[in-house]
Amino acid sequence: MKELFASTCLAASMLCFASSAHSADCGDVTIASMNWQSAEVLASLDRFILNEGYGCNADIIQGDTVPTITSMTEKAQPDIAPEGWVDLLPDVVNGGISSGELVVASTVLTDGAVQGWWMPKYIADAHPDIKTIDDLLKHPELFPDPEDKSKGAIHNGPQGWGGTVVTAQLYKAYGGKEANFTLVDTGSAAGLDGLIAKAYERKEGWVGYYWAPTALLGKYEMVKLDYGVPFNAAEWKHCNTVADCPDPKKNEWPKDTVQTLVTKSFSERAGADVMGYLNKRAWSNETVNKLMAWMTDNQASGEDGAKHFLAENETMWKQWVSPEVAEKIKAAL
Repeated sequence: MKELFASTCLAASMLCFASSAHSADCGDVTIASMNWQSAEVLASLDRFILNEGYGCNADIIQGDTVPTITSMTEKAQPDIAPEGWVDLLPDVVNGGISSGELVVASTVLTDGAVQGWWMPKYIADAHPDIKTIDDLLKHPELFPDPEDKSKGAIHNGPQGWGGTVVTAQLYKAYGGKEANFTLVDTGSAAGLDGLIAKAYERKEGWVGYYWAPTALLGKYEMVKLDYGVPFNAAEWKHCNTVADCPDPKKNEWPKDTVQTLVTKSFSERAGADVMGYLNKRAWSNETVNKLMAWMTDNQASGEDGAKHFLAENETMWKQWVSPEVAEKIKAAL
């Protein structure tokens, strides 16, 4: 009996030691949560998985793209930026990578962050000939201007947004005015959302600027119009994004790259298992849209959203971690 007791104690001690060593390897971790919904839920998801699956002591700090990534490059804090919109500050990101201060993990949004002109799926289904912006501009009657039913309407983005400038330039480039369409000022993101929801509930024609990932696209199925031309980087930089450029040309709207960034110091101490997770963890716009729609409908926090995702998408997230880690996560849920 003494031998059995001693053996059990030894096994327990070894287990505790292994657990402590694993936790010590990962240690304290700071995760940046940006001030929008998709970044909030992803940061919460990483915290849950790192803490429950890998024995880390991870915590979330609030941040935004420019100050967070700049701080990671200059001060090696925070440790992880789960949703880094790297195209917004390419010089800082590329400089950090070149100097070795930043390490790129997964391209977390597999199909990229998307902006462009969208219409409801019920319109696309009823009119399969409408694929491109040029196709759509042949049918102002399907997208009536609420102020003048004899014209079509293209709804622009919120005031002050870069996407609003681009939409106005593309409106000129594709000949929206000549095609009898009005460019409608929607004022704010809330105003834009309200117009889409109103049109969708009434099954009315609507077209305008929007982006993904968003909760609204998880609730209302929309189809993005094709541009009918290849991307021209020079035109995009020097005219499509410049409000006072007088003669913009047709152009494709490029996708934004969204990547997980970690500091060099964290990548070195985290170990292969944790970095393996961060290198594999990625999801699509469709997945994030649906998750954010659930969060919005249920007034859920990022932590609530993370747990909901883990409960509903086991097949997906189990591909990111080892079977042993997966069991720990399931037990924690």
